[in-house]
Amino acid sequence: MKKTKNEAEFKLLCDWCTEKEPRLASVISEYDYPPFWHRDPNFATLVLTILEQQVSLASAKAAYLKLLDRIEDVTPKNLLKLSDQELRECYFSRQKIQYTRILATEIVEGRLDLQQINQLDEQHIREKLIHLKGIGNWTVDMYVLMSLHFSDIFPPGDLATIKAVYELNLVPTEASKEQIVEYMKRFSPYRSVATYILWHAYIEKRKLTLE
Repeated sequence: MKKTKNEAEFKLLCDWCTEKEPRLASVISEYDYPPFWHRDPNFATLVLTILEQQVSLASAKAAYLKLLDRIEDVTPKNLLKLSDQELRECYFSRQKIQYTRILATEIVEGRLDLQQINQLDEQHIREKLIHLKGIGNWTVDMYVLMSLHFSDIFPPGDLATIKAVYELNLVPTEASKEQIVEYMKRFSPYRSVATYILWHAYIEKRKLTLE
């Protein structure tokens, strides 16, 4: 799978998506092009993404900032120095304490090398990460989308993306998630770019901030 190289290419691919689906052009017309969102492909990003599972962006950000204030540098070793109580004071739930500890331990004990994994193709990255408790397809989708910029990712488990598809009337209101997945195939091999446009519509409509 290809990767989107830079913001200039990204904007050209946004135009390509609007040619495939003119209803997406209204998003760019109203809100301009989406940002070429990027997160560093590292442990800290995976921790933030785990925190974002099934909660609001604001809640996840608050927990992450509390953690950052506590340890300054979000590394596996620094996280493992904290007790469960200290992580709870950073607004981590019991499950997310467990998930982030498992991830940190895998890295510290040498069973998971993110720098090495980042060089693999999307499917092999998914296979390496998905076996870790607390990391499912949605978390991997966010990582390969925003950190590694693989060009043909659509995250069917992302509620904001699904909601934007309905709000833009891209599918009938009674369409299932499976039908949305099928609809999004028209943007292949650049489904990631279409996903960014959908995120942009969702975020701007609600005046949110995606870090």
